[in-house]
Formats: sequence, structure tokens, C-alpha cells
Amino acid sequence: MMHTVPTTLLAIDDFRRAAAGLHGVAVRTPLLPSEALRDRFGVPVWFKPEMLQRGGAFKFRGAYWFVSQLSEAERSRGLVAPSSGNHGQAVALAAKLFGVRATIVMPTTSPKAKRDGAVRFGARVIIEGTTTAERMARAMEIAEHEGATLVPPYDDPTIMAGQGTIGLEIVEDLPNVSMVLVPVGGGGLSSGVAAAVKQLMPHVKVIGVEPAGSPKLTRARAAGEPVTIPANPSGLTDGLLAVRVGTLPFEHHQLYLDDVVTVPDSALRPAMRFLLDRQKLVTEPSGAITLAAILEGIVVPTAGTVCVLSGGNVEWDGLSELLANG
Repeated sequence: MMHTVPTTLLAIDDFRRAAAGLHGVAVRTPLLPSEALRDRFGVPVWFKPEMLQRGGAFKFRGAYWFVSQLSEAERSRGLVAPSSGNHGQAVALAAKLFGVRATIVMPTTSPKAKRDGAVRFGARVIIEGTTTAERMARAMEIAEHEGATLVPPYDDPTIMAGQGTIGLEIVEDLPNVSMVLVPVGGGGLSSGVAAAVKQLMPHVKVIGVEPAGSPKLTRARAAGEPVTIPANPSGLTDGLLAVRVGTLPFEHHQLYLDDVVTVPDSALRPAMRFLLDRQKLVTEPSGAITLAAILEGIVVPTAGTVCVLSGGNVEWDGLSELLANG
């Protein structure tokens, strides 16, 4: 479908600038081939393991790039970020690297590993509610009262450009890539990756993968605009339970994302176990959702398929409990 491209859309140079700014700071994560998936499906499948990123998830890319683009005055007032966990750790780490203070607002449902991670990087953690809206409201309140600079989790072009550097790396490292599967939470990662990949290689299929219990992009695409869905605080994919996809990410989704699929929670444990057993990768449920889509038969891989594994911030107790139940 052709339509007028809004001027707010990110261009390939936005991703290249972010990649240059992240060079030597963020980890350029490798593409890892899966012999087990090649044996099962008869085609090469690769993993982009962002659990190997600083802070344990892809979020560091967007957070560091955003903070680096602030003025010294904006940074010196301190940073505040609403987060289900990984964005908070990423902002805490970026703040530590720039020598400024950070406050992270997390939900009551955030895993201990993610809270502890932010504290370890020196941040103050405040617990507020269960939904994206509740923690955003509290973060904005703190920004207003304390003068801190708000670091948005996904609905921001600088954040999206940082996350989209994953797409640049995939295309550079695998010139014959045919399909990219990427998790969908608020949409910063999926929109950034889709825009970067499609602008360089329009023929590559990019598929968003979201939890069945939180299908905010599926609903948004049906409605033609972002819609708010009921909160699902009990879902396993704590990093993907946003109740609404971002406005700017959605514009990019509409232009660059080929499809979005949903995956049930029941498929996540087997995918996490597969990654641990066969790839030696520790993944949180949100990170394993792209592989789960393949193992469940929801997406059939083609030669040169890449699964973005978004993060691995899960504490040992939680991991062993998840895998035992699987």
C-alpha cells in the first residue's frame, strides 16, 4: 500500500548515525547459526543474541544513543525512565557511563533480576502500579518535580534509531537474509529494525511477534491506528506487555512491517529450554518469543531467517522454575 511518507519517519542515515555513536560502546552482537534448526527445518536459521548486549538486552542501544544526544545541562539534571525492566537497566547504565543520576519507575510485577540490575548500576528504583500508563505518569511527575530529563521507552525517534542498529548489523552480517522475526512490545525495537532492514533490503520479510495475551499491534493494525488493550500483568513476557503500541513506531510498522503474529505463553518455556540446551543462550520469555513462533509452526522459516532474541534478564530462581514447569 502506497501512501505519503510523513516527515517524522526515520531515514537510513538516522540508523547509521546511531550506529556510529554506539561504535565501541554497545556490543555488536554476533549472528549465531542454529544447527538444530537447520536439521529440523532444512534451512539456515540464525539468532541475533541481544542478551549479550550491555545490560543484558537490546535496550542499551536506544538508551545510550538518546542520552548521548542530550545537552550536558539536560543530563546533569538527572534522568528518569518508566520501564518494565530492561529499559530501566539500560538507562541506569547509560547514566552511570555519563556520570549522572537516574531514577527508574518499574511496575510491581517487574522481575527481581531487572530491579536489582538497575540498582547495581547505581539507579534509584521506584515501584509504581502494573501498567505502562501508571509508570509513565509517575515518571513524568518526577521529571516535573525534580527537573529530571525523561528518557522515553519506545515512542521516540532517537530511541528507535538506536534499536534499529540491530537491523543494520543483520543486513551487513548476513547479505542473504530473507526474513527477520522481531519481538513487539511498545514497538521501538520492531519498528526500528523493520525500517532499517527494509530501507536497505526491501525484499526481506520482517515479522513482528507479540504475546497472545497482549496483542496491541495486531489490534492496532486491524483498527488502522494504535488502540489501548486491557492490561495483562500475569503474562510471562513482562517486557512485551505494553497496553498500546507507540504512535511513531506504528507509523513505521504500517510502512515496513510485513506481518505480525501472536504466540501463546505455553510456547515460551520450550523455546527458552531449546535456547539453553542447544544454543547455550540464557533468554528471558520475551527474548525467546521469536523462536517460539517457529517452533510452534506459526512462522515457517525460509533460508536466511534471523530471530532477534531481545534479552536475557531472568534471575536463576525464575529461570529454573520456568524450565522445570516447561
